[in-house]
Amino acid sequence: MRRGLRALALAALLLLGRAAAGRAAACEPVRIPLCRPLPWNVTKMPNHLHHSTQANAVLAMEQFEGLLGTNCSPDLLFFLCAMYAPICTIDFQQEPIKPCRAVCERARAGCEPVLLRYRHAWPESLACDELPLYDRGVCISPEAIVTAEGADFPMDSNNGNCRGSGIERCKCKPIKATQKTYLRNNYNYVIRAKVKEVKTKCHDITAVVEVKEILKSSLVNIPKDTVNLYTNSGCLCPPLSANEEYIIMGYEDEERSRLLLVEGSIAEKWKDRLGKKVKRWDQKLRHLGKGKGEPGQSDAAPKPGKASNPQQARS
Repeated sequence: MRRGLRALALAALLLLGRAAAGRAAACEPVRIPLCRPLPWNVTKMPNHLHHSTQANAVLAMEQFEGLLGTNCSPDLLFFLCAMYAPICTIDFQQEPIKPCRAVCERARAGCEPVLLRYRHAWPESLACDELPLYDRGVCISPEAIVTAEGADFPMDSNNGNCRGSGIERCKCKPIKATQKTYLRNNYNYVIRAKVKEVKTKCHDITAVVEVKEILKSSLVNIPKDTVNLYTNSGCLCPPLSANEEYIIMGYEDEERSRLLLVEGSIAEKWKDRLGKKVKRWDQKLRHLGKGKGEPGQSDAAPKPGKASNPQQARS
């Protein structure tokens, strides 16, 4: 009888521990004064600097108040808040989203000269090279977050409903498919696909396509079926139109087994002539030693799922 009671007590403790862990991992309101004006109102601890509470993060951010006062970079506050009070969304509960590397580099370029003037270096904890690239990982930047006037970040962490009807400032510059671009970018996948629909949830966009032909693939399995192409912002770049057939070249999120359609990807209306060109380019890529494996299979250099993602993209 006593053994049975002990077993029940242990089971209850385990359940309570799991429940507490679940609560600890939930999004929480942003309480860092410097970050309250930013376009998101929920965060997640621990942050990217390993502060377990926002109170600790507030104390750590105080060292930057003087630097912020110099107005050395318009990106500095956004970058610091993305590190100390990272945005928390329903789709990224396990790992808060990091700021894009370009945001860090812009902040550093503007503010490091000020630090050097006072014999201080850019903090190693804020190293830019450890952050994901915009076109190869899930990350946030000021350009990717646009909200209605007076509205908070458009995702309500409690129920997933959208708030605000802000229009995304889409600064997409489609890339033309050329041999030079193909060899330089070494895409993870190349497919011929027909666009079935483009779905928008809040400011997240997903393209649903029917794969007709796989010209190149890497670590993510691509079925000849309907698949989703995930973006990492509210901007569909390159643009796609429903019921049109394209040749699409992009990257992948290996960790989440997703195909990504992000800035730097290519989507052009399908032409048999272009398809044949791409096959020749891929043969040349292999000949140069940048591709490995059997025809149609390649271990491409960019691995968005690792760094990024996340590159990873939002779902």
